[in-house]
Amino acid sequence: MFAIIQAVGWPIWPLLLASVIAVALIIERSLSLRRARVVPYDLLEKVIADYRAHGAAPEMITRVARHSPLGRVLAAGLRNVASSREVMKESIEDAGRAVLHELERFLTTLGTIAAISPLLGLFGTIIGMIDIFASQGVHGANPQQLAQGISIALYTTGLGLIIAIPATIFWRHFRALIDSFVIDMEQQAIELVEVVHGERVA
Repeated sequence: MFAIIQAVGWPIWPLLLASVIAVALIIERSLSLRRARVVPYDLLEKVIADYRAHGAAPEMITRVARHSPLGRVLAAGLRNVASSREVMKESIEDAGRAVLHELERFLTTLGTIAAISPLLGLFGTIIGMIDIFASQGVHGANPQQLAQGISIALYTTGLGLIIAIPATIFWRHFRALIDSFVIDMEQQAIELVEVVHGERVA
């Protein structure tokens, strides 16, 4: 690998930086966007049982809000149990928008890396082509400069694609995962509203 970096030279450094950032973001988002962490399986049932037993006590609301992103959404509703259904739903929607923004953290950066990596590879290809043409002199081609130009062109193009393909796959996977979390949180929040206002027996 070090020999490749030496052969290609400076055009490979932006690609290496992009690859390191992409790997770090993929690992971070994979750990953060686990279903058990974002939308715990039995949280709603526990919240409803606790609400029926003790009401919307401030300490219970604080505990639920700290539990998970879903807990923040449910806690927003619990803070407004004495209000109308519309006010309770509005508070849940506001909290949901904040949670969605948090879940989408770093996805723009990952998507940008997926989009620009092939362009960085193309830029390296152009640099390599310039070296290839520069190797042509009046007395023929300079073999060393010609080989370097070909190395830059091929390695940067390949590395750009190697970075872009998994980055795109994971970006789309995380987007779909977040969409499923949002739908799940909406359904559970609606169920909480209906239970609180006596429209559903859970």
